[in-house]
Amino acid sequence: MTREVQPDATVGESADGGWDYELGADSEVGTLRAVMLHRPGDELRRLTPRNSDQLLFDGIPWVDRAQEEHDAFAQVLRDRGVDVYLLDDLLTETIAHSGAARIQGIAAAVSPRRLGAHLAEDLAKHLRGLPPAELAHVLTAGMTFDELPLTPSAQRSSLVRRMHHGPEFAIEPLPNLLFTRDSSFWIGSRFAITSLALPARARETSLTDLIYAHHPRFTGVRRAYESQVAPVEGGDVLLLAPGVVAVGVGERTTPAGAEALARSLFDDHLAHTVLAVPIEQRRAFMHLDTVCTMVDTDAVVMYPNIREHMTAFTLTHDVDTDTVEVSDERPFVEAAAEAMGIEKLRVIDTGLDPVTAEREQWDDGNNTLALAPGVVVSYNRTVETNRRLRDSGIEVIEIEGRELGSGRGGPRCMSCPLARDLL
Repeated sequence: MTREVQPDATVGESADGGWDYELGADSEVGTLRAVMLHRPGDELRRLTPRNSDQLLFDGIPWVDRAQEEHDAFAQVLRDRGVDVYLLDDLLTETIAHSGAARIQGIAAAVSPRRLGAHLAEDLAKHLRGLPPAELAHVLTAGMTFDELPLTPSAQRSSLVRRMHHGPEFAIEPLPNLLFTRDSSFWIGSRFAITSLALPARARETSLTDLIYAHHPRFTGVRRAYESQVAPVEGGDVLLLAPGVVAVGVGERTTPAGAEALARSLFDDHLAHTVLAVPIEQRRAFMHLDTVCTMVDTDAVVMYPNIREHMTAFTLTHDVDTDTVEVSDERPFVEAAAEAMGIEKLRVIDTGLDPVTAEREQWDDGNNTLALAPGVVVSYNRTVETNRRLRDSGIEVIEIEGRELGSGRGGPRCMSCPLARDLL
């Protein structure tokens, strides 16, 4: 026996006027009302050929052009009636509002293990005195040893400072903040803080967490899930339908993370079925949303080379015994349709030609952002995928992504929906 999903009554309110809608989402395609984005900034200017692999970028983006592309993306959303909140603005406002947020952000960024206790203490003291906008910039763009405050005591007594080369990072930059989908997601009227798998991204969740915890706009919101151990990334989490969640298990999200998330959602009555979807562990398929996203209430866009092989384990909660039951592996399309209560899940391929399909998958053709049922944002370079979507009755709004795509992410990756209409 499975339990019904119960809606949470929490409404996003704040001291500065609140929201005109309830925060949260129960699908990938409900009309989008509010979204959190991160405009590319100086953290991308930290990328060099030497460190780009470590910081998970396939190329060195032209930052000014990336900002233009991102501004155009944000304007597309605004033109469709979506409220756009920029992470950097929210972070600055949070630090200005809350001393606890300031301390929390500094503690996450300044590592005594890397800097030594003495230098870490000096740096933390310096950061505590910065204006909110300057501190927010350091927390996102990082700081090199050359940029550390120059004090006589640090020069004389810090071996760490003397032995590190000036351009090395005392605080690592966070270029992947661009992809706000991964560090948190909303389900029901609650937010979930994820656990990012790779060291280059681990600190991102601390910034998202302090925004939700301390920004006045999020006063009263409740947490759905937080993982401190097993990795779960938001790009692997798809809200297929009210109460039905798919979780990709591969390069970033582990089986333990998927199971922990499922049990948490069951306990909070936020889902009745979770599909754990194995995906190949390689760069091109880093998240489930790189190969499959929802474009309508009954339709997905999917990379055809995996369509016949994509499977799922179905997890449900038995209320009578308070146990989680895991079914045998079966084709994903069948398992999803059954869990969603529909006869068939429509699958729109990213091109029948294997070469075209592979190219467009690499160019984020599967990584669409739904603004409403049957309305999506996609990169303009995925020409064949966009044509096939339109032929299937989907409205496609194209954006430029020549520079934005250098970090391997499309419109869905770059957006964290804060509010969608419920289905």
